[in-house]
This record gives sequence, structure tokens and C-alpha cells, in this order.
Amino acid sequence: MNSKSSFYNLDPEKVLQAAETEGFLTTGEFSQLNSYENRVFDIRLEKSFENHTNIIAKFYRPNRWSKDAILEEHQFLWDLQAESIPAVAPLKLKSGSTISEQYGMYAAFFPKVRGRMPQEFVGDELFQIGRLMAQVHNIGARRKALHRPVLDTSYYGGWATLDFLQDWIAPEVRGRYNDAAESILRKLDDILNPSEFIRIHGDCHKGNLLHNGQQFFLVDFDDFCTGPVIQDFWMLLSGEGEEGQRERDEIIKGYEELREFPDHQWAWVPWLRGLRILSYAGWIAKRWEDPSFPRLFPEFNTYRYWAEEVEALERIAWAQYQ
Repeated sequence: MNSKSSFYNLDPEKVLQAAETEGFLTTGEFSQLNSYENRVFDIRLEKSFENHTNIIAKFYRPNRWSKDAILEEHQFLWDLQAESIPAVAPLKLKSGSTISEQYGMYAAFFPKVRGRMPQEFVGDELFQIGRLMAQVHNIGARRKALHRPVLDTSYYGGWATLDFLQDWIAPEVRGRYNDAAESILRKLDDILNPSEFIRIHGDCHKGNLLHNGQQFFLVDFDDFCTGPVIQDFWMLLSGEGEEGQRERDEIIKGYEELREFPDHQWAWVPWLRGLRILSYAGWIAKRWEDPSFPRLFPEFNTYRYWAEEVEALERIAWAQYQ
């Protein structure tokens, strides 16, 4: 059985055996958590490990990240934890590493942490988040990531992905889709300044920002990359007009207690949103052989899906001419 087949067919016995191979004594109780990209499991321990009664086992999708790239993710998390910045770092295993190789896959084990995802931000919460992101970015700027992607048009949703999507885009809208996507990618090539890029979370939305009753902390650094700091802000803010400006002012106020905020990067947000739309479609297409994806995205092969995608891209691409 190859590594992809093992990944698609991870069963309870394999998951628990992998944990016990690394020295965790389990009760046999576990549940699978919601993760499309990787396989993630909550495992209950019979004997606590470093005061943790549950661990999270993360099996990385084969052939996505190299071992060095995963180690860079883990190093970033350990860098944050070493500075008492709230982030969930992987557990050191008996081998001394944070990576376990199981059934042809890479796996890591994390302590289980509890927190709630914010539905909306109240009080001074945006100020707190701004301050947290400044701490993360101060650490991110201290060293380079040599094996992670760069958030430009070479990234997951860039020119190569647009080429890859040609056989997937509904023929009726393919020309419009390409025109809008190419306009967005050309704009990004013009405006992005790699000299400003540092290590960032990369996928900082409300689902990856939890509150434990005392403070916010970040989870899921699987998309950590080198890129502009604005990428870690725009998905958190949803307000428009005066409310949107208030949100921006509050989060920047917290950020600038510890780090200068690059205001000019706000102009990059629409184009980064377009890149994300394109990368999301590419991600689904590239994962289509995974049996779970046709079930999760049943409309992906339909005209309706691509017509909606075209409209979203065109609103971004042609707004500059209005």
C-alpha cells in the first residue's frame, strides 16, 4: 500500500498504533477532527504526557511538504513558545525530533488545547489580536524560512495553478476567468515587494484564532509561509465602510504598540483576495483524487461553480477601472 492509499484509509488501529509507537499510552478513545488537507485525530491518554490528558495527532498529506518544510513549521512554533507567545507547538518525541514517520507519512503530535473561535470581536479584542500579531511577526522576522512557499504569484494559486485549471474551468466562462485571473496575477507581480516579506502564519482567519478565556492564541500553522504581514490581517476583518475602518484602526493600534504597521499594504488586500480565490480552486482540483473531495465539493465540476468564481474574480480585477 502506497503512502497516499494509507493516508486515505487511516483507520483507528493505525492511528492508535502510531501514537503508542511514539510512547503515548492511549485508552483507545479517539475522534477524527475536521481537516480537509491533513488527517487529524484527538486521542485520549491513559497516562498523561507532560500534564496533557489528550493529544492531537496530525498526519501530513503525503507529497505536500518535505520533511525540512515541516521542521520549519515546527521551529516557528517553538520560536514563538520560547518567547511565551501563545501558539501550540508540537511535542518532542522520544527520538528527540518532532516528526514521526508512520506508514510512509509524516506525523506530529500536539498537546490538546481548548478555546473558542470568536464569532465577532467585542471590547478591546481587536487591540489584543493586533498586539499578538505584532509579537508573532517580530519573531517571524528573526530568521528566514528556506523550505516554505513564498506568497507571491509563484504560490499555490499562481500562474502555474491557472494553467493547471484550464481543463477544469467550465468552457462557457473560461475566457472570462482567464482574463480576470491574469489581470490579478499581473497586478500582484507589479505591487508585491519581496523585500518586505517575513515568516507569517499565512492562513489567519477566525477558525485559526482561538480564545481560552484569558487570551487569544493561534493554531494550524500548516500554511505558514514567507509573505507580507497584511496576509495575517485581512481574513480576520469583515466590516465595511466606517465599521471596517474602526476595525482596522483598532487592530493596528494594538500592533503598533510593538511593531510598525505597513499601511501601504492595505492596498494589496483585494489582489491577495483574488489570489486566494484562485488558489482555493487549484487546491480542490489538485486534491480531487482524494475520495473525500468529490463528496465535500459536489458542485466543483458544474457551470454554476465556475460562473460564481468568474464573478468574484471580475469584481476584483475590474474594480480598478470603475
